[in-house]
Amino acid sequence: MKPIPARPWPELNPDDARSVLGVMTDIDDTLTTTGAITGEALRALHDLQAAGLPVIAITGRPMGWSEPFARQWPIAAIVAENGAVALFREGNELRVEYAQDAPTREHNARRLREVAARVLREVPGATLAQDSAGRVTDIAIDHSEFTQLEAARIDQVVAVMREEGMTATVSSIHINGWFGEHTKLSGARWIVQRLLNRDLDAERTRWVYVGDSTNDQLMFAHFPLSVGVANLVHFREQLHTWPAYLTVGERGVGFAEVAQALLRSRAG
Repeated sequence: MKPIPARPWPELNPDDARSVLGVMTDIDDTLTTTGAITGEALRALHDLQAAGLPVIAITGRPMGWSEPFARQWPIAAIVAENGAVALFREGNELRVEYAQDAPTREHNARRLREVAARVLREVPGATLAQDSAGRVTDIAIDHSEFTQLEAARIDQVVAVMREEGMTATVSSIHINGWFGEHTKLSGARWIVQRLLNRDLDAERTRWVYVGDSTNDQLMFAHFPLSVGVANLVHFREQLHTWPAYLTVGERGVGFAEVAQALLRSRAG
């Protein structure tokens, strides 16, 4: 069994905590537990907002699924579809912006349908994610949310997507595939510049990223203050890049731990 190189989150240096400008987080199995945001996590979002620490959610979930949460949750924005779509409030209005222009999205739509059909045809047991109707720039295959797909089939789906020229990643619930160079990291850079007029790379030591799965590894590598909620260890054999820290609690409880440490540092 692979060792766990991440440090316990309670070992965070208080000076590092006080320097934090904001928090970025995955949603599924990071903010949520069994598909719903926990009370602890929702309180943590409210408390971070009240303390002046913006929270940006970055997810593989689709634009349509993300829209009500971008309206309701006390967060600065949701970057959906792995960096392709940003949703944020301006006054009483919800804005939706895309990393790809309209002609590119229209061109890719046909290709997305073709690859989805190939996956369903060639991979036994493969089914589209139930949130697929809200997707604009990618496709998602369910492997753990409502359907169980064994590891060999997951690998087969990823192989088909990559053979078709897609970027493919595996989250705790879905296999996502898309055409284009966007990623969770490019989406993070885009939204921080767009909303806060800040250079994320220049300040990457002052942002916390929280995640739970293999598709968070790019973000874990980029941010020195990266944190995995405890359920990340379920993927220990698949991980090649660990976060700097690991919480004690899983999912929303773990996210609340992250928030509590940051809030204590500002109060002290």
